[in-house]
Amino acid sequence: MIARLVLLGTAVASAAVAQPMPPARLAPTATVAGSTATVGAPSGLTVSPPPEPPSDNGAFGIAADFAAWLAGFRAAELAKGVSPAALDAVLDGLHYSPRVVELDRAQPDDSGRVALFSDYADRRVEPVRIARGRSVAAAMAGELARNEATTGVPATIVLGIWGMESSYGAVTGNFDVPRSLATLAFDGRRRALFTAELAATVSIVERGLIGRDRLTGSWAGAMGQPQFLPSSYLKYARDADGDGRADVWESRSDVALSIATYLGDTGWRRGQGWGMGVIVPAGFDRDRVRNLVLPATCARVFAKHSRWIAVGEWRRLGFVSAVGWPADDTLATLVEPDGPGGRAFLTFGNFRVLLAYNCSNFYALSVGLLGDALR
Repeated sequence: MIARLVLLGTAVASAAVAQPMPPARLAPTATVAGSTATVGAPSGLTVSPPPEPPSDNGAFGIAADFAAWLAGFRAAELAKGVSPAALDAVLDGLHYSPRVVELDRAQPDDSGRVALFSDYADRRVEPVRIARGRSVAAAMAGELARNEATTGVPATIVLGIWGMESSYGAVTGNFDVPRSLATLAFDGRRRALFTAELAATVSIVERGLIGRDRLTGSWAGAMGQPQFLPSSYLKYARDADGDGRADVWESRSDVALSIATYLGDTGWRRGQGWGMGVIVPAGFDRDRVRNLVLPATCARVFAKHSRWIAVGEWRRLGFVSAVGWPADDTLATLVEPDGPGGRAFLTFGNFRVLLAYNCSNFYALSVGLLGDALR
């Protein structure tokens, strides 16, 4: 589920690269596909926030405050020149969803509420999901190969994301996306993000890209089999089957190309893998490689990354890989999601692209491992 977003899975073979890509734009996690919320990156659409926070005077007060917030949102969009008909189509009949707020408060991630990555991965990189992925890979081999040639994103990575987000279309969510987004924007914890996503939803309808009745997805507003937020749908969804619309709910061809386009446009480096499992030498001093510069966004996630070090240096330090090594000048970071003594990975620049899809180490590592299982 991504519930959105985002996070939210993905895969791979190692290959060389001289420099790591800078951290990609990271979207907030909503853990959508077991994963995550996947959640794609915001489109940059903004609207003025409502002037008043929700009051704390019970269900009636919340309903009244929500209606006032929605009226303020509508007025702000009208002032920007948005069509009244599109606003009516998306906003009419919306009401506050306590269930969405409850789910938002309880979402799992790698911040401590999910105990171990090993447990998380075992529930997602599992036989049923792998079997579904292999079936999709066989049925779409030609299309996946063409997408890989065009975007540079390996089919295994596309399948890893697809499997993590919706188990290849088995679980896409049946929440009304505008209602979820309006509720989350009104709630205020990530108001700017969800207000912009609600504006993007109106734009989808205004441009006639998909009907209002199709706007269903996760509780976090992530839509379809790739669990795109509306802004990501506007930027990355593609019509691969030639029917005139990008249908990420039903068209497998559109889903596959849309995921590949997202990752390619977000910075995936052709020919480089996501990372690999390694054995850490006994007695290794992790303070020697500690990352002391953390981004403002997703700092908790990056706190589990070492600084960038060339693969040749990791080898000299005594790290062991069971699958071979990329070129010695490939830069990699050490990620130990469960801390010292647990599973360890050296991740390359493309791992940051997976984190852009859903900023969760648990999610991105599971994507890579699922993809590896589908090679």
